[in-house]
Amino acid sequence: MSLPTPSETVGKLQTSLQAKAKAEPAFRFYALWDKVCRKDVLLEAYARCRTNAGAPGVDGETFEQIEAHGRERWLETLREELVSGRYTPQPLLRVWIPKSNGGQRPLGIPPIRDRVVEMATVLIIGPIFEADLLPQQYGFRPGLDAKMALRRVYWHVTQHGRRDVVDADLRDYFTSIPHSDLMRSLARRIADGRMLRIIKGWLTAPVVEYVGGRPVRSTEARRTKRGTPQGSPISPLMANCYFRRFLLAWQKHGHQDQLDAHVVNYADDFVICCRPGNAPAAMERMSALMTRLKLEVNTTKTRIARLPEESFDFLGYTVGRFHGKDGRPYIGTRPSRKSVKSLLRRIHERTSRQWYTDEPANTVARISSMVRGWCGYFNQGPVLPTYELIRAYTERRVRRWLMRRSGQTGTGFAQIPDEYLYKTLGLYAVPRRRVDLPRAKV
Repeated sequence: MSLPTPSETVGKLQTSLQAKAKAEPAFRFYALWDKVCRKDVLLEAYARCRTNAGAPGVDGETFEQIEAHGRERWLETLREELVSGRYTPQPLLRVWIPKSNGGQRPLGIPPIRDRVVEMATVLIIGPIFEADLLPQQYGFRPGLDAKMALRRVYWHVTQHGRRDVVDADLRDYFTSIPHSDLMRSLARRIADGRMLRIIKGWLTAPVVEYVGGRPVRSTEARRTKRGTPQGSPISPLMANCYFRRFLLAWQKHGHQDQLDAHVVNYADDFVICCRPGNAPAAMERMSALMTRLKLEVNTTKTRIARLPEESFDFLGYTVGRFHGKDGRPYIGTRPSRKSVKSLLRRIHERTSRQWYTDEPANTVARISSMVRGWCGYFNQGPVLPTYELIRAYTERRVRRWLMRRSGQTGTGFAQIPDEYLYKTLGLYAVPRRRVDLPRAKV
């Protein structure tokens, strides 16, 4: 008889915690930190962080270094710190990643040791708060994904006639969440003081950013008492817990029933699907509630879309009116222009001059991974014309890149056949027929 694996024992623990939370909605859990310190929990947390990979934090420690010196010894040392109370969160490393609108988004990268402890904490408290999250919340939850949120919007619009949609946008949601109110939301379920103190420590951890090669330390989160750093394993759960406050208020204050206005939420993205004529009132009431929650609505991006005359973008898709082969109009979805442009820009960057020294197989593998992942998500609605555009652009850029890196001129169309691209280099073949698409419809 084989011994249970860490994932199996952790799974049983999560099931029992969630069952207790569901059975007693007002129950507060008093002993949680000792479960975070369990060897099987830490081992499972490490495995998940290892799978996610990611850059090292301010200490520069990598997974390769940890495993070279002994993963078990590293985990045991970390566990001793947790049990003895000597563990304290380290500063975050701030990096900036590009946004689709041309701006930049701050990303806070914790050291691996903090990532593992945060993931262990999510393994323990995640099932508890999962029992409390509402059906309208689709982000970062087991068994749910972004396309399910999109289908729910489609269902509201097409099956129930809620065709006036408030396309809402919050200004810097993750960095605006007030700590005091968030901690009250957590304390509603958590009575373990050490657990709450550690979470507060992660929320208020200093940030180190390298400017001109020099480290600059800031304590903005502690000073403003706001924000949960994007890039931390615990951040998605914190964001969901706080957004739940808005959804509960929306229902309990009667806005959902009075206006027949239903919210669909994924992380910091949400829309409100309303009966025709009710969207202005819904937007006004939503803004008032967000102000009470100490969040700011981005008025320049928040708008009302009245289908079918208008369309709106949600989770990378455009929802609006399209026309079938017979010219008959229908409400459906397709990849948004912004999503398409984002992919083409990434392909262009990966086939630019700076990658001329890279091996062809490696570059093609990276591009194939991009395109395969993109097509796997954007497979709903009339996608074949978009797929054809992406296929043609990818082939053209890869051919040009191959020619330039070898010092030749020209497009490469005559010199580099499809067989070499797809069979020799292994370029991902973008589907050309609907029968080849995954079975995912809106």
